[in-house]
Amino acid sequence: MKPFMPDLVYFEPDALKYPLGQELHEKFSALGTPVKITPSHNRITDLPGSTELEKYRIAKRTLVVGIRKTLKFEPSKPSAEYAIPLATGCMGHCHYCYLQTTLGNRPYIRVYVNLDEIFAQAQKYIDERAPEITRFEAACTSDPVGIEHLTGSLKKAIEFMATQPMGRLRFVTKFAHVDSLLDADHRGHTRFRFSVNADYVINQMEPATSPLSDRIEAAKKVAAAGYPLGFIIAPIMIFDGWEEQYASLIRRLAEALPPDLPDLTFELITHRYTATAKRIIEERYPKTKLAMNEEERKKKWGRYGRVKYVYPDEPMREIKEKIPAWLKTSFPNAEISYIT
Repeated sequence: MKPFMPDLVYFEPDALKYPLGQELHEKFSALGTPVKITPSHNRITDLPGSTELEKYRIAKRTLVVGIRKTLKFEPSKPSAEYAIPLATGCMGHCHYCYLQTTLGNRPYIRVYVNLDEIFAQAQKYIDERAPEITRFEAACTSDPVGIEHLTGSLKKAIEFMATQPMGRLRFVTKFAHVDSLLDADHRGHTRFRFSVNADYVINQMEPATSPLSDRIEAAKKVAAAGYPLGFIIAPIMIFDGWEEQYASLIRRLAEALPPDLPDLTFELITHRYTATAKRIIEERYPKTKLAMNEEERKKKWGRYGRVKYVYPDEPMREIKEKIPAWLKTSFPNAEISYIT
């Protein structure tokens, strides 16, 4: 799979005052990519397309280069204390992704060029919490590896965090384009995680992402480069043959990775959705195989009174018993950070 290249690029005028903004403008101008100016990265009003579905698909191929003006970092539990905002939006087309709803009518990919200001804010949070470790998640609203070949922002964040005794960086990706990050001076302060899943889920519901085999090969490279490594198995779904496929996934990981790999972590997240997410997903992916039948789910009340549909107690119990047991067999020294 080739790295993402946008079909259309917008720039905020002030983004051109920053070195990264200038570099990106020169790069896309030289490539002949259509370039436009927008007053705000938060509101693009002239995207091409005659229907909402066409506009959505074009937006997923559109890059917006701007300045992150809001420097208050959002919390990012349970994986970190804060989300560090390097980018927003993703070029992947994962049917189930929560960005379908959180980004709403702004699914284009935004990158921020005022990195020094973002890192200075991270420094403030680190200093406030010292001597406790402060963890930052770089993939809450994007997949930063998917655009790293364009921006180089993730490598800069990794090397910034390497200088912080009390700071740590984390991110997760579905992309295998990791070579530019392998020589980063990370000093063990960045946990590099890969999102993996059963073949059925990847093949049917994760278009425009790297194949599982490529992700596993990338994980081997990352481990060899000395990064703390992790995997997120998410969203875990129940379908015909789910037990066999998730057991096979874990076996494939165990066969590929060094048996004595230190400090390996797993995070396990079961599938859930909201009524709003279901409506948007079915509009954008009308042929989706994603099962969203409320009669087969249990209601769970979330924050702000929102209802999520999760698996009922018995299927959830099976997932929470079987998958951790398979992991413990294949990776007895690994940590299962959480299962939800």
